[in-house]
Amino acid sequence: MGRLNERVAIVTGGARGIGAAVARLLATEGAAVTVADVLDPEGEKLAAELGGPARYAHLDVSAEDGWQTVVAGTERELGPVSVLVNNAGILEWGTIEEQPLESFRRVIDVNLQGSWLGMRTTAPSLRRAGGGVIVNISSLAGLTGYAGIGAYVASKWGLRGLTKAAALELAPDGIRVCSVHPGAVRTAMTADFDESFTAAQPLPRFGEPEAEDFKSSETVVTL
Repeated sequence: MGRLNERVAIVTGGARGIGAAVARLLATEGAAVTVADVLDPEGEKLAAELGGPARYAHLDVSAEDGWQTVVAGTERELGPVSVLVNNAGILEWGTIEEQPLESFRRVIDVNLQGSWLGMRTTAPSLRRAGGGVIVNISSLAGLTGYAGIGAYVASKWGLRGLTKAAALELAPDGIRVCSVHPGAVRTAMTADFDESFTAAQPLPRFGEPEAEDFKSSETVVTL
């Protein structure tokens, strides 16, 4: 008997990487899962692999109407949502001076606005389910700074704060909201990371105030 039997989950960016791993774990624990992504072939393949009550839905997380369609479809086919994992994210390179405005906005639209839209659209369904949990996948970049990916850093710091605000607002409805902050994970998004990126970082030494952020309890999550 799985720990998440009779739970319904939506995982964004679920077609590959961290999102796919989360979708597999949720399904293994008995949850019915909507894999949501813009990578249709990969997402459809994963949903078929999961079997049982699993489905794929195309979703651009920065589009409100897309969210409405996915939540409505999930409720219709699987039931009210009790778990939302806001995992979809993008990374675009560029220093503060070099990165074009449209690139900066694109990162914020997906990483921050996308999670805001997800919580906003899914909250009524979570209430109908009698409560549940929202997990926002942030990053160590939401706890410290990195040179050369300022837009990504800004989006993850913003997501961390947004998570705290949502947790306060939704707690009375039995909806827990938390963020997790993974370090660098070798996925398609981080494939371009190499030693030159690491060498460019003025990383703090442990014991300095900023380094203490790495010890944040926000990395602990229970579904």
